[in-house]
Amino acid sequence: MFTKKSPPAEDGGIDVRSDGVGVKEGGSPMYAGDREAGYSDDYDEPGVACPPHTTERKLMARVDLRLLPFISILYLLAFLDRVNIANARSFHLVEDLRLGGTEYNTILVIFFVPYVFFEIPSNILLKKLSPRVWLSLCGIAFGLVTVFQGLTQNYSGILATRFFLGVFDGCFYLLGMWYKRSEAQKRFTFFFASTSLAGAFGGLLASAIGKMDGLRGYHGWRWIFIIEGAITVLVCLVFLFTFPAFPEQAKWLTEPEREYVKARLRADLGHNAAERKVTLGDVLTVLRDPKVIVGGFMYFGLIVPAYGYAYFAPSIIQAYGYSPIETQLHSVPPWAVAFGFSMLVAFASDLARHRFLFTVVPILIAISGFAVLLTVHDRTSVKYGALFLVVMGTYSAMPVIVCWFNMNLGGHHRRAIGSAWQIGFGNIGGIISTYAFLAKDAPFYRPGYSICIGFICLSFVSCCVYAALITWENRRRERTVRATLTDYEKTELGDLNPEFRYML
Repeated sequence: MFTKKSPPAEDGGIDVRSDGVGVKEGGSPMYAGDREAGYSDDYDEPGVACPPHTTERKLMARVDLRLLPFISILYLLAFLDRVNIANARSFHLVEDLRLGGTEYNTILVIFFVPYVFFEIPSNILLKKLSPRVWLSLCGIAFGLVTVFQGLTQNYSGILATRFFLGVFDGCFYLLGMWYKRSEAQKRFTFFFASTSLAGAFGGLLASAIGKMDGLRGYHGWRWIFIIEGAITVLVCLVFLFTFPAFPEQAKWLTEPEREYVKARLRADLGHNAAERKVTLGDVLTVLRDPKVIVGGFMYFGLIVPAYGYAYFAPSIIQAYGYSPIETQLHSVPPWAVAFGFSMLVAFASDLARHRFLFTVVPILIAISGFAVLLTVHDRTSVKYGALFLVVMGTYSAMPVIVCWFNMNLGGHHRRAIGSAWQIGFGNIGGIISTYAFLAKDAPFYRPGYSICIGFICLSFVSCCVYAALITWENRRRERTVRATLTDYEKTELGDLNPEFRYML
């Protein structure tokens, strides 16, 4: 790869590759802002070294153990509470509530209305109230509403409870405030893969709870909502006192450790990791950035097949001739395999320090799975195998897309707004997914599979456009004469800072 020489830094000369990633003598990479600030390759900011009682590896292992289990469990429970209606449907929910026509699909779609519009306010509240308070309260509310779903008696009642499920998220934003771009993917994927675990766990749990059908006069689908909602409430009550915070609020770290964690981020993002309050002007500025708009479409295109599978996989599998209990058990293996595959993709992506190929290849795998489902109708084993390809490809590409986009946004304010835009706008795709698979199209669901293929292709094209935009921007900045900026100006600009380099 072509390199050009930069003036020697205090700790040694730095080569600057054409993609904007510096390479110190000895070959170790340095990212945006490292060379300008004179950071060493262990990411020590001038005057801020790793505390002598620990190492960077040990410190980040502590962060992983303190952060990842909490947010993964919370997201698992939240996703389970969203999609357990698919498991409940197999236990006669539609018949008991006398749902007709597309009423079941409307119940699914109502969740996304507040979910889409509340995403940006949710991230702002997360920053103001702290993750411990806001996310724990959201989880408690989720659990209570899920319990109430199990007590509803008609269409109007379950429609109302589904509406109030649509307020959540911020975990992607929280993760981005702890990790460097080069190490974030496996953490993002571990967190996001909790959705795959939720699918597998939900199927196993539903198969067990379904055997309670008739207990105390409640049908099995009611017990699914009541028990899973109660679990969420109990766990989140504990989280209200124990959930981790942002680095600057982490009382379980010493002051030198907090400073070092923040210094690592500044080394990775230049001075764009500094924080300040989010303003309306910030929102308007971020949403005028073409890269941000394209980032929303990358996620939007995958949400349609993702929720299409999550909501309708039990119905699709049951159409293969299985009983309700067998349906739940057969729904587990695809989710479990997807979890393992997504983690392999994440580790490979971090190892390669690259994101683009690790989005488009899984997308192509998902397309192949839907193509099989669309064309094969008489071989159950082949159709069941195609479900593995669908969930593996979709649920491994999604966390890479989210991490890639989020970690390419500099500064608290731009990342809070940009991540909320991507998740909020992207989940409009959930509205489409709920009407993609209609009862009248069973058992082949040709319109649903065709819609999913179309939107996955949209995601594929959007990823290519985003990669082209950031590559062009990196090259443009390399050719531009750099102006001297103050730390305040760098903070204001975020990833628009000319010293910032986007990760491909």
